[in-house]
Amino acid sequence: MLTAPFPRRSLERVAAWASGEGFEMLEVACWPGAGAERRRYAGTSHIDVASFDPDSVRETLDKHGLEISSLAYYPNNLHPDPKERRAANTHLRKVIEAAAALDVPMVGTFVGRDKTKNVPDNFREFRKVWPRLVDYAEGKGVKIAIENCPMIFSWDEWPGGTNLASTPAAWDEMFSIVDSPSFGLNLDPSHLVWLQVDYERVVRDYAEKILHVHAKDLEIDRDGLYRNGTISLGMGWQVPRLPGLGEVRWDRFVAALYRAGYDYVVSIEHEDRDFETTEDLVKRGFLIARDTLRPLLH
Repeated sequence: MLTAPFPRRSLERVAAWASGEGFEMLEVACWPGAGAERRRYAGTSHIDVASFDPDSVRETLDKHGLEISSLAYYPNNLHPDPKERRAANTHLRKVIEAAAALDVPMVGTFVGRDKTKNVPDNFREFRKVWPRLVDYAEGKGVKIAIENCPMIFSWDEWPGGTNLASTPAAWDEMFSIVDSPSFGLNLDPSHLVWLQVDYERVVRDYAEKILHVHAKDLEIDRDGLYRNGTISLGMGWQVPRLPGLGEVRWDRFVAALYRAGYDYVVSIEHEDRDFETTEDLVKRGFLIARDTLRPLLH
């Protein structure tokens, strides 16, 4: 489970609860400790990578019989403001360093995007940033897993969204520029439902590039789609839900993962508004997702 929905809990308290409820691994949120990023589902810092004791973190996880699947930091790494981009890239390097210090194999993040530029122009920016970031991670023995969310949920992300790497066409270009076994996908099927992309085919076609998997679901609000149309890019009709409460066929998706030989973590990413107004509701949401997925994962 991704720890981000517990911003006021320490890693110790999150680990104690997760272990008690049968979770085996944590995807640990590692935004800057000062909490500069205020968008929804961001800003949580369960490991302050600028100042932490690796031995203390290991002790906490060992105490509760847990492991860390990846460290999580999802900013806009291609931010159009040079200062913002530099801050994101610098912190990402610190997260990579923390993963290496903890013997965590992976860091999950976004490629990023300048929402005002077209795809070819964004790939020109990608070439300036990402080969160096991946080289840095490779040198530390850490893999980078890119989540495939378009990041267009609100008007401040309009019109292009703030994550370039959301489609097979974009992944092909991305992997042609940075062809490395240390660079792959943190695959989330809910975004493929949103984009009307066949997630079973994606698993088949990109099996070797799937490094980590996010479990989140999506409901399409048909009334919202009727009113806003597909040209709205999801604004007003795509609704993030917990696994089992949306339109992903989890049995088919997990079957595709098994066929592809994927044998790593499936990390619940909780972004369901119906289960987030209190901490008890957040917990309830994680348990609904756990119970949906558990029969499929052995």
